[in-house]
Amino acid sequence: MSMQEVAKEVSDWIQRMGKEYTRVYGPFAVWMRRVEEKGALDTKTKELISVALAVATQCRWCIAVHTNAALDAGATKDQVMEACFVACLFRGAPSCMYSQLVMKAIDEYQKSGVFRQEE
Repeated sequence: MSMQEVAKEVSDWIQRMGKEYTRVYGPFAVWMRRVEEKGALDTKTKELISVALAVATQCRWCIAVHTNAALDAGATKDQVMEACFVACLFRGAPSCMYSQLVMKAIDEYQKSGVFRQEE
């Protein structure tokens, strides 16, 4: 399954949860949007943190979504991969293996025109 298909799974799941469990999921979704919006940290920084945490927690769905979001926020390939290396530093080799999913996502997003060139 491509990383773009994985990201679509996330979108579909969020929509379903929002429809079927509005009372419980709705407040979580609002909180999530509030945390992710620009505040003391800009969006790009938050998304780079999210990529690192996705690698550290080994969540392929989070990797697919947040790699795309980081690129959309203006992060370069090198910045995204450096965030992965920080995750690897904290979580070791198993997490480092999940960095390959980030690279796969970057490659796919690059082919679809989402990729940002290095600054």
